[in-house]
Amino acid sequence: MKRIYVVGTADTKGEELAFLADTIAATGAAVTRVDVGTRAATVPVDISAEEVAGHHPEGRNAVLGIDDRGRSVAAMAAAFARFAQSRTDIAAIIGIGGGGGTSIVTSGMRTLPLGLPKIMVSTLASGDTAPYVDVSDIVMMPSVTDMAGLNRLSRVVLHNAAQAIAGMAARPAPSADGKPSLGLTMFGVTTPCVTAIADQLRATYDCMVFHATGTGGRTMEKLADSDLLAGIIDITTTEVCDLLFGGVLPATEDRFGAIARTKLPYVGSVGALDMVNFWAPPTIPERYHGRLLYEHNSNVTLMRTTADECRQIGEWIGGRLSRCEGPVRFLIPENGVSALDIEGGAFFDPEADAALFEAIERTIKPTPTRCVTRLPLHINDPEFAAAATAAFLDIASK
Repeated sequence: MKRIYVVGTADTKGEELAFLADTIAATGAAVTRVDVGTRAATVPVDISAEEVAGHHPEGRNAVLGIDDRGRSVAAMAAAFARFAQSRTDIAAIIGIGGGGGTSIVTSGMRTLPLGLPKIMVSTLASGDTAPYVDVSDIVMMPSVTDMAGLNRLSRVVLHNAAQAIAGMAARPAPSADGKPSLGLTMFGVTTPCVTAIADQLRATYDCMVFHATGTGGRTMEKLADSDLLAGIIDITTTEVCDLLFGGVLPATEDRFGAIARTKLPYVGSVGALDMVNFWAPPTIPERYHGRLLYEHNSNVTLMRTTADECRQIGEWIGGRLSRCEGPVRFLIPENGVSALDIEGGAFFDPEADAALFEAIERTIKPTPTRCVTRLPLHINDPEFAAAATAAFLDIASK
């Protein structure tokens, strides 16, 4: 039987935890109360902190009975993440917390599948929530007041949260139409290409396009690791530029890691590898003063990558893709890698492009299932989109 997990630190937030769980149970939902506190619980729970702590790689003693609260909270977060992954009966999950509780509960939420309902009622929900949400689908709900005992406002907030999670669990989203899902990466400067590919494949695939802003690529690869994608057409690998050269929309070192782990059919390209992203001009690091810049809008400034930087980018991508044992096709558009990298465009630089292409060809080790193909086209030419589509259909069929 699937249940709604209600999670919090029952040592310091016991009153709120009990109220939230009872309100959810009043809707008719099955509830499991989980304690992730590091001291004795003040209310009854279904799963104790000791049981959760036992999921820590070093055992419960690595979590409980530690005088250093920071270490204890971090250890409980690691334990709860492993605990959440071990459960098979979670219909939805809701947590409450201040700073420590939010860190603990969301660490477990992030391990759960995308689409499973997750609400975190937190004192931190009106600030920078990126460290807690990351690339998951956690709904952060402000508690408004601190959680130091129930009051007329906190009762309303927790009541609303209870109704929301109960409704999500009772009426899950309808199942997909049965088409396999396909991940694609896009930037504004590669939109014509990716749009054309999606149009050609939408009858057969559920095309999920991700904005290549760092989080977009990580989300796509999380879906791949979760067995929710049937393949990837990674036209826009620009996040690598920001990773290597300090841009504001970077990939992580694990970019392409999911491709290697899952062996999914993969078609890649060099979309927007001609640029590093920064915010407004005053934020650009001093070491880049004098470089070729393009004001994308009042908040985003693009910097053209040099031949030497392009060589490093190509080698980095080639090294990662050479670890992939699944079917890989990498397409190189010889006439330009973005809407700005075209004859007469602000970032047109054949020398830099040549360095990029040479590095990729040199470092992607060819095998019967992995190859690089040059095409005398621009990345946004309709013929390039058609070639990428045909390449994917070829490897997917095999």
